[in-house]
Amino acid sequence: MPKHLAILLFAFTADAAEFVSHEIATGLKGGYQVIAVDLNRDGKPDLIAVAPGTNELVWFENPSWQKHVILANVPRMINCAAWDVDGDGIPELALAYEFSNDARKSTGIVVILHHNGDPAQPWTPTEIDRLPTSHRLRWADIRGNGKKVLINAPLTNAEAQKPDDHLPVPLVYYDPADWKRHVISEENQGVQHGIFVSRWDGQKRESILTASFSGIHVHSFQQDGTWLRTKLTGGSPEPWPKSGSSDVAVGFLGKQRFLAAIEPWHGNQVAVYRQHAGHWARKVIDSALVDGHTIAAADFDGDGNHSVLAGARAGTRSLYLYKSDRKTTQGKWIRQFIDEGNMAAAACAVADLNNDGRLDFACISPVSQNLKWYENTSANKNRGAAPN
Repeated sequence: MPKHLAILLFAFTADAAEFVSHEIATGLKGGYQVIAVDLNRDGKPDLIAVAPGTNELVWFENPSWQKHVILANVPRMINCAAWDVDGDGIPELALAYEFSNDARKSTGIVVILHHNGDPAQPWTPTEIDRLPTSHRLRWADIRGNGKKVLINAPLTNAEAQKPDDHLPVPLVYYDPADWKRHVISEENQGVQHGIFVSRWDGQKRESILTASFSGIHVHSFQQDGTWLRTKLTGGSPEPWPKSGSSDVAVGFLGKQRFLAAIEPWHGNQVAVYRQHAGHWARKVIDSALVDGHTIAAADFDGDGNHSVLAGARAGTRSLYLYKSDRKTTQGKWIRQFIDEGNMAAAACAVADLNNDGRLDFACISPVSQNLKWYENTSANKNRGAAPN
C-alpha cells in the first residue's frame, strides 16, 4: 500500500454504536493512562488517571467524579495496574515511575500501593524493583489458579542509546509471594511498547501478548516453570525501525478471534489480523492516525461482534471506532468519529461505567490534558465484557 494513501471509511449505519461524551477533569498535564476499577467497594468502576506532568497519582470517584489523591510527589509516572492481592475487596496498585525514553536517565522504580483503610486518603507505597524504562504494568493469572502476578514490560534495553538499537528488551514478572523479579523473555528487540493479557489458549491461565519492533508474540507459562514464546506476526513489513507493532488488543467477530494493532511504533496504521490457512493475515483498515497510541476491542452495540477503538495523540480528529461490515466478503471496516478534536487519546479504558448493561469507555489526553468518559447510548445492551 502506498505510504501516502489514507483509508477513509466515512459510513454510518443504523446499528452504529452511539456515545455521549462527559468531561471529568482538566489540567491533567501529560495525561498518559486511565484505568477503570472499583476502588471503594461500591460496585461502580472508578477511574485512575496517570498524568506524569502533575506528579500526583489520582482517582475519580464514580458517579460524582470527585478527585482523590493516591500518592503525591511521584515524578515521571508512566503506568499503573490494579489487582486485589490480599482479598479485602480493594485492589492493590502497582505503579512505575521515574521513566524516560532514554534508558540512561530512567530509574524505572516499581512500587506496590496499599490503602490505609480509606481509599480516598493517601496510600502507602512499597518499592519492589528498579528496572530502567519500566513502561507497561499488567496483572495476569499465568497459572490459572486465580492468583495473579505482576507483569513488567520495559520499553528498551537498559543500555539502549536510541530506540532503534538492536538490543534485547526484558519482559519480567513478580510473584506477590516474594516480589522477586523473574524473567519471562529477553527476545524482543528494539522497542517493546504494548502488552495485552489474554486467555489465549482457551485455558484458565492467562498469557501475555507483546507488541514490539520484533512483531506480536504470545508468551505462555508452562507447567515446568518455563515460558513459551510464539510469534504471531511480524507486524508492519517496513524496514527497521518502522517494523513491528506498537499496541495490540484481542477481539472477536462471532467466535472468530482477531488481533487489532497500531503499527509501527507510535504509528499511523490500524491493522487487523485474522487467521487464514494457519497464518495471521494482515489488513490495514486505516492509515491516517498521527502518533497512534491506544487500541481496544469490545462489543459496544450488543451484536456479538467486537469493534475496534483506536486513539492517537495528534491530529485534528484522533479518536475512532471501527466496525466490521460482515455483510461484505471483502471484510470492510467502517470508521466512525467519536470525538471531533477534543480528545487526542494516549489511552482508553473500556468498562460499564454507569451499570446500564452497555460498555462505555474513558480516555485521557496529554494534549488537551483532560479525562473524558463516553456514555454508550446504543439501543442494544452488551452481550459480554471486553475480551481478554
